[in-house]
Amino acid sequence: MRLHRKIGVPLVGLALITFFGAIGYVAIEGWGWIDALYMSVITVSTVGFGEVRELSGPGRLFTMFLIVSGVGAALYLLSILSEEVLEGQLRRIFRRSAMERAIQKLEGHVIVCGYGRFGRVVAREIKEAGRSAVVIDEDPGREAELDLLGVPFVIGSAASDEVLERAHIEHASALVVATSSEADGVFITLAARELNPGIRVYARGESEAGVRRLQRAGADQVTSPFQMGGARVAAAILKDTISNFAKPLYVKRR
Repeated sequence: MRLHRKIGVPLVGLALITFFGAIGYVAIEGWGWIDALYMSVITVSTVGFGEVRELSGPGRLFTMFLIVSGVGAALYLLSILSEEVLEGQLRRIFRRSAMERAIQKLEGHVIVCGYGRFGRVVAREIKEAGRSAVVIDEDPGREAELDLLGVPFVIGSAASDEVLERAHIEHASALVVATSSEADGVFITLAARELNPGIRVYARGESEAGVRRLQRAGADQVTSPFQMGGARVAAAILKDTISNFAKPLYVKRR
């Protein structure tokens, strides 16, 4: 919204100058509105297509005034856009630098690899429990959501040793593999074990084969969301059944 307000004034100014130029050509040269508007646009934009028709002396003076006014407004608009782009990039660079310094000071934190539906829940629960966490996700489009969560994050693939080191894995106490790809999960588990042999690895497995491979890769605990959900539903059904069976029977007396 702040950027919209800042560029709104010069944009409106350019539109007014263009409209004023068209009125000027109609009044001074007696042109039709189409020719006048076209001349105003090519003059303000300085594209250099040449004059629509031969200009009179007053028309040439008016054109010079229009060029100076239009170029001034266009340069002002360009300076605002350049400033916003540069400031945005600098803010992003400083923020990431500060975040990386903060991550390097963490001890015993939890690294969450993947910020999908599963990883989002894990990261939120860890934060609400008061534990330090670092999220790794390769999608730059999730930066805004991670900022709102208030958890340090690293953008990149968790399968990369460099990215894991940026998450300070050497001093992490646990790592959660929340990626949707089981192949990536196995690779991340192996990399985590190599970089920090004492870390506890909690992984997400989609299939029985995936669960088995993650366990063989060194994961301490592998969770299958589908199996867990199915087991909870079955347990709830069985609990209700047992409760109903255990209720005492009452015989209505007449």
